[in-house]
Amino acid sequence: WLAMLFSTMLVVQRAFDIETADAAIDTLLACAVHPARVFFGKAISLFVQLFVLAVVLVTAAVVLYGVTVSGSRVVLLVTVVISATSGLALVGTLYGAVVANMNGRDSLLPLLALPVLAPLLIGASRATEAAFGSQTIDMANGWAWVGLLGVYGIVFGAAGSAAFSPLTESDS
Repeated sequence: WLAMLFSTMLVVQRAFDIETADAAIDTLLACAVHPARVFFGKAISLFVQLFVLAVVLVTAAVVLYGVTVSGSRVVLLVTVVISATSGLALVGTLYGAVVANMNGRDSLLPLLALPVLAPLLIGASRATEAAFGSQTIDMANGWAWVGLLGVYGIVFGAAGSAAFSPLTESDS
């Protein structure tokens, strides 16, 4: 999940750098499209990129650790990957918009986003641990962590859709 976190920071930073440099975000917001749709479009594109990476990383973890994931553990693992990746995408898009027009945004994005993403990483790692059949956490606790990830995604999805337009307004 740390690899997912660092990849999120890189992808978000790169996406907002490109859009800020050629004023593409201003063009998107000037269209007749509601800013919440722009936010969710950006979050979905980030989700797709991160989901592909998550599938590769989870597959590598299963192979390297020699874990057999079967039955209800597969459902838990897939749910964790989807909910944690969507949380990363929503938070990344929101905080990318926060720092898009600031000086020093390369260092500000991780500085602002990492404390907010800490609960997501804890929940994702604990739920993944339960899906892998660890002796320290059972399936019921794994599903409880997935519930936290779901609430996390809903909260940041709502906050991002409401705040995206004011955050991306340029001063020019």
